[in-house]
Amino acid sequence: MNIDYIAEILRARVYDVARETPLDPAPKLSERLGCDISLKREDLQSVFSFKIRGAYNKLMSLEESERARGVVASSAGNHAQGVALAARRLGVRAMIVMPKNASLIKVEAVERLGAQTILHGESYDDAKERALEIAAERGLTFIPPFDDPKIIAGQGTVAMEIARQHADPLDAIFVDVGGGGLIAGVAVYIKSLWPQTRVIGVEPSDAPTLHAALAAGEPVVLDHVGSFADGAAVKRIGAETFRLAREYVDEVLLVSTDEICAAIKDIFEDTRSIAEPAGALAVAGMKRYAARHANATGSRRPCYAAIISGANVNFDRLRHIAERAVLGEQRECLFAVTIPERAGSLLKFCELVATRTITEFNYRYADDHDAHIFVGIEVQNSNEDKKALVSSLRDNGYPVLDLTDNEIAKLHVRYMVGGHAPQVDDEIVYRVDFPERTGALMNFLTRMGRKPWNISMFHYRNHGSDYGRVLMGLQVPPDERGDFQSFLDEVGYIVAEETDNPAYKIFLR
Repeated sequence: MNIDYIAEILRARVYDVARETPLDPAPKLSERLGCDISLKREDLQSVFSFKIRGAYNKLMSLEESERARGVVASSAGNHAQGVALAARRLGVRAMIVMPKNASLIKVEAVERLGAQTILHGESYDDAKERALEIAAERGLTFIPPFDDPKIIAGQGTVAMEIARQHADPLDAIFVDVGGGGLIAGVAVYIKSLWPQTRVIGVEPSDAPTLHAALAAGEPVVLDHVGSFADGAAVKRIGAETFRLAREYVDEVLLVSTDEICAAIKDIFEDTRSIAEPAGALAVAGMKRYAARHANATGSRRPCYAAIISGANVNFDRLRHIAERAVLGEQRECLFAVTIPERAGSLLKFCELVATRTITEFNYRYADDHDAHIFVGIEVQNSNEDKKALVSSLRDNGYPVLDLTDNEIAKLHVRYMVGGHAPQVDDEIVYRVDFPERTGALMNFLTRMGRKPWNISMFHYRNHGSDYGRVLMGLQVPPDERGDFQSFLDEVGYIVAEETDNPAYKIFLR
């Protein structure tokens, strides 16, 4: 296929519906990583994604007869919105096939733009197969999401803007990869203008579409792709996008879910915008690349740009993103710690980690011998700090199991620690709220540890709010309840007894 992509990009019809998005500096990220970092804000498009560029350019290239018949597309969401908006602008009937697990916010956005949606299959590839069938059955024109010269040229206008907005050549540009349309267009244009600039693709580790194709020397079909970064959940790279990527892309990085969540947080802190997981891939890869080259010689600070490619994220995903962002920043470690089940053990443990911020603390009485605590502890963003913490705990006689990279622990076990403890006598349950500040939890635990009452249950999780919240169970004989109430009054925190709460009675008593 002999195509002059530079001419195609320069002639691309995108600005009837797309805007030239800013290339904004990221001061907080730049300071932390020791680089000059800019963010290409494609999340500011009217459909919150770069996909409008390629979709409109493709529809503008159709013959009048093709537009008159209508179009059909397949998409996990962002291409769908681009096609729907382009079709509405041009008065073209549009049908979009989306996988059943497509983000609700994207499905509703497509329908608001006037396109008909059909939910089919469990992945983008299933949706594409059905869209091609519909195109053949009804005589509609299929609008591919990435593997088409007009689509690639439309996405390439992102690079054209970056080159115009940044006076000097960048050291590297980071681009998220799904089917490859964006990185193909960006790489072709950037390499023609700035051949020394590295173009680096970034993919989720559970959807390494381009990475696997480059390793095999040809496009391959992945058996399975993860759905967290749904905008990049493509099983097979496009043939034309792969051809261009193999020629012009310098490297492909794979990043974890935790790294993606941390990148979403980084973007928010510099822009106050919330990127979707696929939209934050480039920043996650840039952070990994910057860390790898942090000790490179040379006095000049490197200049990097990352494309924020989309911001169509479901609100209910934000809780998961926030939970995993701290792990992705390597600022929180999760441990299973075993302590003796006897008076004073918990206090000794608390004193040992008193200078650290506790992010999570889960415990339920099991037997009279050992107690197993699930604890999250903040570290200073380094493996050395975590190793020092583990060594300190072990040197003081506490067996420690590092669960930081354990998916079962992160996704499930942390929420399941506990259960019934019928052998616990005289248990009362209290909910406690206290000001969330450094040392507040340790102060509370230390004061509790000096009292004679055994802690039989304890749950705390830092959610970043103004108040820390604890649910605790203690064994307090009836004739000592007055002394216990005096202790609570002395502590001065907001407390409420939950011993008669039906949730406690059913699941924990």
